[in-house]
Amino acid sequence: MKKKDNWQDYKDILDAYGIKKVYHFTDRSNVESIIRAGGLYSWGDCEKKGIQIPKPGGEVLSRSLDRRRNLQEYVRVSFTAQHPMMYVAMQEGRISNPVVLEIDPEVILWEESLYSDSNATRNDAHIGGEFADFKQIHFPVVTAKKRFDVDEEEQPYYQAEILVKNFIPLEYIKNIGNFGVPISSKPKILQSKIPYTAQITRNTPTAFIFLVDQSVSMKRTTMLNGESVTLAEAVARIVNNQINELVYRCIKTTEVRHYYDIAIIGYGHEVYSGWNGALAGRDFVTPEELKNNPFKTITVKEEKRTRKGTMIKEVEKVQWLEARCDGNWTHVHQALDKAKELLDKWMTEHHDKDCYPPTIINITDGVFNHSTKEHIVQQANELKALFTNDGNVLLWNIHITPDNQEQVMLPVSKDELKGDAYADLLYDMSSLLPTRYNQPISDIRGDMIDARHVAMATNTDMSTLIQLMDIGTPTNISQK
Repeated sequence: MKKKDNWQDYKDILDAYGIKKVYHFTDRSNVESIIRAGGLYSWGDCEKKGIQIPKPGGEVLSRSLDRRRNLQEYVRVSFTAQHPMMYVAMQEGRISNPVVLEIDPEVILWEESLYSDSNATRNDAHIGGEFADFKQIHFPVVTAKKRFDVDEEEQPYYQAEILVKNFIPLEYIKNIGNFGVPISSKPKILQSKIPYTAQITRNTPTAFIFLVDQSVSMKRTTMLNGESVTLAEAVARIVNNQINELVYRCIKTTEVRHYYDIAIIGYGHEVYSGWNGALAGRDFVTPEELKNNPFKTITVKEEKRTRKGTMIKEVEKVQWLEARCDGNWTHVHQALDKAKELLDKWMTEHHDKDCYPPTIINITDGVFNHSTKEHIVQQANELKALFTNDGNVLLWNIHITPDNQEQVMLPVSKDELKGDAYADLLYDMSSLLPTRYNQPISDIRGDMIDARHVAMATNTDMSTLIQLMDIGTPTNISQK
């Protein structure tokens, strides 16, 4: 591609601010189309060439605004991997499994590239193709990690854009090979990889994070295997059982293999590590550490199948998570922040591997405090936007109750929520599950719907929680 005559002036600014890549977000389902086309085309060029975009990121209004400014033949590229419009597109359902393409900043130097100091569809956006236009970009703002890290009056400039004329070839998309879709010299025989099918191995592990509400309302009592216990105690036992099962899956002869990392985050008024005993205060721990460091063993009643039928027997159970119900508030926003902190570090090590994506399961009994719905949904979307080569992070939200109320489990649309505002919030927070989950979902729901389900439930009793936990923690462990 031909560069601008004074391209070195542009590069000097990029070097001064340490800008080594720029970004374009899209849905994972669009990656194969991009590879087949040989690169990333503007939506206007896609229309001309008959290139089908399975999940367009832009809506009708944005395309109308593009046409008004004659920008329909430009690919929009940003300086931030956490573009605010990506989360808007997630919230509006235009994309469900976002991936962020890393673009070589050389596209900035191309002769026909334009620059906008804010979102190019804004009426007050300054757009042009000269060096003076490029210098209008607020570089201290666009290099901030998040939009909320800059002053409110500067936030519109966080969405500054590079407008690349027509097309970005594959060789300028640095991470295009990281999504499991082969890049073939013969695109017609291209075979795409189905997301959420990666085998779990020691070289390609996954991660599980359990968020556990331990607020004071968890003192209410419920029934678990015929025993009256607090919600806090019931949830602790169920989570401990699920962790024990995960550890058991890692035992091969005499060794405990590191197939995944596991964290528990307790929350109420504060947020803290849920581990106790020798693991107290830790974040992610390994299955081997869990096996070697139980907090305590308790005797509980449990249903057991015998030749004479189902019987309630006393059995010993290993515990790591202790039941708590002492938080005066339910600060889920702090728990989501902590989960993001843990996964940001985990993704740094595993982002470019063919790892089954991490799973977060949030278990709560009530309404969240001291944060807005918009903020919590934004936090949830930031978690769901994290991805490995195999797919996006899966976020489950399960509301439990001791009351006998009508359950909503793993809906396929908001119609199933019947206008319930709290259920609506959980729906917006939760991931759209891949179809590999459909069979166990159909077993628990008692129906077979050929559609993707949302990873949420409301008014869940303890027996259903056990089933949901089992569905939410599948492991495709390699036997090699």
